[in-house]
Amino acid sequence: MKIVLQRVTGASVEVDGRIVSGIGRGYVALLGIGHGDTKEKAAKMADKIKKLRLFADENGKTNLSAEDVRGDILVVSQFTLYADCRKGNRPGFTDAAGPALAEELYEYFAEACQSGFNKVGRGVFGAEMKVSLVNDGPFTVILED
Repeated sequence: MKIVLQRVTGASVEVDGRIVSGIGRGYVALLGIGHGDTKEKAAKMADKIKKLRLFADENGKTNLSAEDVRGDILVVSQFTLYADCRKGNRPGFTDAAGPALAEELYEYFAEACQSGFNKVGRGVFGAEMKVSLVNDGPFTVILED
């Protein structure tokens, strides 16, 4: 499982010219599912993200979690995080999980985020999406399990 986590002041997802989800202050989580990923890993990653201290306290130190600031999260499936670009000029995606497992774990991860976040937004699994966000900082971290 790979996640690119961006702290944002706001974000939205558009599909076919229509906004399908949007959030305020919080995180955008680009989520890639690989072979061997499980519900246990998804729950562990969701819990980790809830508790990461990436928001500033009254002294400007990154001491507050999303739970502390009642932040939102927008979860977007992103199988391209498993791109293998070592050979040739076209990435390979053989390390990404198949659609059935990936969608199941994507939905499970988003559900696991329900507790601990003010709002959980979602992209549309498998759709061509336009993701808009205002990266706050910018502050971006990469998580892998």
